Amino acid sequence: MESRTSLASWKKLTLHAQQMKKSHMNDFFNEDKQRFDKFSLLLPSMLLDYSKNLITEETRSLLISLAKACDVEAWRDKMFKGERINGTEDRAVLHTALRDQQQTPIFLDGENINACVAKSLDKMQAFTEQVRQGRWKGYSGKRITDVVNIGVGGSNLGPQTVTEALKKYSDDSINVHYVSNVDGTQIADVLKPLNPEKVLFIVSSKTFTTTETMINAKTALNWLTSASFDKSAVAQHFVAVTTNKENAMKFGVEADNIFEMWDWVGGRFSLWSAIGLPIALDLGFDKFIELLAGAHEMDQHFCQTELEHNAPVILALLSVWNCTFLGSQSQAILPYDQSLHMLSAYLQQAEMESNGKSVNWHGETISYSTVPSIWGELGINGQHAFYQYLHQSNNVVPADFIGSIESNTPIEGHHETLMANFFAQTQALMQGVDEQQVRDDLKAKGRTDEYINKVAPHKVHKGNRPSNTILMNRISPRSLGSLIALYEHKIFVQGILLQICSFDQWGVELGKGLANKIEHDLHSDKNNPDHDSSTWNLIKHYHKVKSATAEKPNKS
Repeated sequence: MESRTSLASWKKLTLHAQQMKKSHMNDFFNEDKQRFDKFSLLLPSMLLDYSKNLITEETRSLLISLAKACDVEAWRDKMFKGERINGTEDRAVLHTALRDQQQTPIFLDGENINACVAKSLDKMQAFTEQVRQGRWKGYSGKRITDVVNIGVGGSNLGPQTVTEALKKYSDDSINVHYVSNVDGTQIADVLKPLNPEKVLFIVSSKTFTTTETMINAKTALNWLTSASFDKSAVAQHFVAVTTNKENAMKFGVEADNIFEMWDWVGGRFSLWSAIGLPIALDLGFDKFIELLAGAHEMDQHFCQTELEHNAPVILALLSVWNCTFLGSQSQAILPYDQSLHMLSAYLQQAEMESNGKSVNWHGETISYSTVPSIWGELGINGQHAFYQYLHQSNNVVPADFIGSIESNTPIEGHHETLMANFFAQTQALMQGVDEQQVRDDLKAKGRTDEYINKVAPHKVHKGNRPSNTILMNRISPRSLGSLIALYEHKIFVQGILLQICSFDQWGVELGKGLANKIEHDLHSDKNNPDHDSSTWNLIKHYHKVKSATAEKPNKS
C-alpha cells in the first residue's frame, strides 16, 4: 500500500513547511488586508476564522491537494452509505444516521437501520415523557425526581458535556447526575443526598460487561434494594442502554426497559443514540431533537460543500499541517463560555482515542506524527494558569478558541469583559511583541535604562502562535449539535489523511485486560511470575500497608 509520505502533495508540503517556518503571520496580515475574508467561513450558527494560522493561499492549495489525493470525499461517501470503513472490527460507522431526520434508507445486512433508529427514538420519547410528566413511578408510588447515569467514556462524557452545556434550557423538573469513576467516593457522594424512592438509574454499557460500569451498577442496585427491601423494585428504577440485552436482563433490568445500541455506533460518537437518554430527560425530548438537527445540519455541510470551504475538512487539514508538518505536539481547546467547561475533556477523548495510533490501515508502522495531545480549560481560568506557556515557551501550541456572541446568562458587563479577553488572546498569540516595542513602551512610561535593560528580554513575546477562532451565535441545542458534529467530522478526516483506523481503541483494551488479572492478585499474596519486578513489588507494598492498617484497632 502506498504510504502517505510518497504522495506528491505530501512531499511538496514537507518542503513548503520548511519555508513557512521562516515566516511570521504579522507579515501576512500586513501584506494582505483581505486575509480574514480569504481564511474564514460563515456557517448557520457559527463563524470559523482560521486566518491566524501559519498558512498562505499556497499552503491551503497544497493541503486541499493532499485531501484529494487521499480520497477524502470518497471515504466520506463510504461512511454515510454504511460501508464497513472500520476495518479492524469489520463494522460500518453510522453515528450520522442517528440524527438524519429525513430517514434516508441505509441498509446493513438487509436491514434498514433508519427504521431501527426511528423505533429507538419513539421509545425514548415515550419514556422521557412518562418520567418527566410523573407517570413513571418509583417502588413506593412517588414520581422520579433524580436520574443517575452510570457509564464511562463515551457513555458518560458525551451526555454530561451536553447537559452541562445546556443547563439554561432545562426546566429542572429532573435532576441528572453522572457516575463514571470506579472509585467508590464518586457514587457515594452522588447517592448520599438522594431518596431511593425517587431515583432512576440508567446503566449505559455497549457490552454490559465494562468493569467500572458494572461495579457501580451493582453498588446502585444494592443501595436501592437495601432501602426498598424488595428486589422487584429494580423494574421501576433501572433502565439500560446496551447491545447486550441478555446481560442486562441477567442483571435484573426488565426487557421493556432496555434501549437498543448497535455495533455501528462507536461509544465516543454515541450521544445521539439512546446513550443520550439523560439529555432528553433533563432538557425534554424536543430539545434532544434540536440537538440532533444541529448535528445533521453540519452533516449536510460536510457532505455538500467543496473541500476549500468545508469547515471539518479545513480543521482537519490545519491539524495535520500544524502537527505533522510543522511539528506541534499538542493542541489546546479553550472555550470562553462557562457552559462549555467540559468540552476540552470531551474532545480529548474523541480525538485522542480515535487517532492516537502509530500504525496505518494495514498495520504498518507510521513514520510521521499523527494527532497532537489535546488539552485545555475554560479560557479565563487558563489565562491565569497556563497561558504563560502558550505565549512564551519554546513549544508552539496551536489552539482553538470557542466563544459565543450572546450569553445565556446576560449580566451587565460580564460578557463584554469575557469576550474582550477572547479576542485579545488570539491577537496576542499571533502578533506577539518584539524587544524594540517593549523598550519603547517602557521608555514612554519613564523607566530607567537600567530597568529597561534588565526587564525587556523577559517581556518579549515572539508571537506567530497559530489559533482557530470559532465564534458561536449562541450556545443552544442546535448550535451545540453542530459544534460537536464539526469536531466529529474533523476527526474522521484526520484519520483518512493519516491512514489511521479512527474507530477502534485497542490501546484501551490492553490496560483493562491487565487490570482484571491484577485484581485477582490483590486478593492473594502469592507471587505471580507474569509481573515485572516493579509491578509485583508495588502490589506487595499495597498488601503490606493494607494488612498493617487492618491490624490496628479502630479508635473511633
